[in-house]
Amino acid sequence: MKKSLSGVAIIVIIVVVLLLIVSWGVGIYNKIVPLNEKVASEWSNVESQYQRRADLIPNFVNTVKGAAAFEQETLTNVIEARAKASQITVDPSNITPEQLQEFQAAQGEISSALQRLMVVVERYPELKATQNFRDLQVELEGTENRILMARGAFNDAARVYNTFIKQFPNSFIASLTKFKERPYFEAQEGTEVVPKVEF
Repeated sequence: MKKSLSGVAIIVIIVVVLLLIVSWGVGIYNKIVPLNEKVASEWSNVESQYQRRADLIPNFVNTVKGAAAFEQETLTNVIEARAKASQITVDPSNITPEQLQEFQAAQGEISSALQRLMVVVERYPELKATQNFRDLQVELEGTENRILMARGAFNDAARVYNTFIKQFPNSFIASLTKFKERPYFEAQEGTEVVPKVEF
């Protein structure tokens, strides 16, 4: 009789230990899920701001084109950069550093094309004086600021998520459930060099 009671006690202890381990793992998993969702949500915000910019570009280009006999090559560069960037899609649940780099490079081409366009616009004071142009310019500048903020929020969410899944024992549960590290937005090449200002 004592042997069967001790056998039952051992089984009960094993079951309790297993239940504790499973509940511990479920607890960690349930913390990873909202962190992962936060990263995906912040990615959606980034995409939304880039889409906002892409939606403004045709109006901006048409305003510039309609107000001046403008350099066609500059306008074409802006339109082509926008088209190229809109073809790149990134799955936020499975984003890789390479995909993010490709996305960032395409968006950088739009920024560069818009900067060149703004330099050329300086030669047309009558264009800069139109209300429609000024309104669109303010919208684009505001959107660029929103993009920077959205990218920063994405990086913050990715950092919190990455830190959590890298900590032991969370890393064990993360690897079992296939949660992977998320990449960060990085500064464009050359931004670490201070520009020369000459008067």
